[in-house]
Amino acid sequence: MFVSIGEISEIIGVSVGTIRRWEKLKLIACSFRTLGNHRRFDVNRVKNSLGIETSELNRKVIAYARVSSHDQKDDLMRQASRLEEYCSKQFPNADFELIKDLGSGLNFKKRGLKKLIREIFGRKSF
Repeated sequence: MFVSIGEISEIIGVSVGTIRRWEKLKLIACSFRTLGNHRRFDVNRVKNSLGIETSELNRKVIAYARVSSHDQKDDLMRQASRLEEYCSKQFPNADFELIKDLGSGLNFKKRGLKKLIREIFGRKSF
């Protein structure tokens, strides 16, 4: 199946700029260009070039909600509710996790922030 650069970036889970950079570095190649000079990529060929199996493309969705003080706990619940609603609509089949934090944005020792960073860097990234 041949797809546009935007579609392949969504499938792989990286930005369009990253796809262009990978093509320039010859990590991947577009299969052909249309008459309008638009790139078309073969999904299976790109996956093979990057060593990605289909199961690896099913990524986890993480949402992070934070307020700076205990007085704003109601705001935190509202944020969490909106994030859950958004994620359930945008990513209906994805594994979803919501991380909530109370505390100043300048404090890097928050439990939720540490968990978020561990989740991001604990996975294979491009």
